Amino acid sequence: MDLAYLRAHPAHLPTFRTHQRLRETPVAGGNICAAARLTLDDGHSVFAKSWPEGADRPPPEGFFAAEAAGLRWLREADAVGVPEVIVVLPELLALDWVEPGEPTPEAAERFGRELAGLHRAGATAFGATWPGFIGSLPQDNTPTGGRWSTWFAERRLAPYLRRSVDGGALTSADAALVEQVIDRLEGLGGDEPPARIHGDLWPGNVLWGADDRAWLVDPAAHGGHRETDLAQLALFGGIPHLDRVLAAYQESWPLPDGWRDRVPVHQLHLLLVHTALFGVSFRDVVVQTARGVLSRAERATVDR
Repeated sequence: MDLAYLRAHPAHLPTFRTHQRLRETPVAGGNICAAARLTLDDGHSVFAKSWPEGADRPPPEGFFAAEAAGLRWLREADAVGVPEVIVVLPELLALDWVEPGEPTPEAAERFGRELAGLHRAGATAFGATWPGFIGSLPQDNTPTGGRWSTWFAERRLAPYLRRSVDGGALTSADAALVEQVIDRLEGLGGDEPPARIHGDLWPGNVLWGADDRAWLVDPAAHGGHRETDLAQLALFGGIPHLDRVLAAYQESWPLPDGWRDRVPVHQLHLLLVHTALFGVSFRDVVVQTARGVLSRAERATVDR
């Protein structure tokens, strides 16, 4: 099986893997899927991610198709590194291999400029035309007009707050804090038309390539607020050279006033996804982030 054959017969990939007709090397993946490097007969490599064998349930319907649709949509912007989708099947996704490299200041600055270009490509509405997932959870991508703050509250915060409370990760008092944030979103400013965003851009979803370029993987792509991607880059220790990324982004497309104060607002979505998925271990950071948003909102009220 070479790349040309794989492109022409993508449905054959599972059979070749089952019969060990490909060299397969496990690679570090996420918390949800198994990942491997597959080396084809022509020496070309692809990255394959699949639902783990022995999992207690199959992948959600449309799970890999949604990721493939998001990757292709991001790639259409021709602005930032996004691996080509080679195979998408109900049980797996295969992408063109990106040779890993090291994060350099120059690559970070290039990434900042390219990310601004991606966002500028825009979207026709908040949401997307395909069903969404973030991690293994469904994400409502119903295309929606109107204000970003209303959409973000209804489609990105409230659903994962409910899941987190129902799953026991957050208490009713915790939920009340987040609900205060939701109630105050419109007054925090920053409303913009929808940008073309990755949607799950924590540092682990940026792959630094040997070509001295940053590549985007594992998206929850949709039309959203560009500040969401930038805020997520600062989570969980932050991306290397984040200051270089932000400075280059600002030179390419300056952010609106008050964007730094809104960072925790945008981070709250992904943090609530983590309490919904992984439970109480992320409770403290959700509570601290919500309190930080409310504290900034109070100071802004006093300043006015």
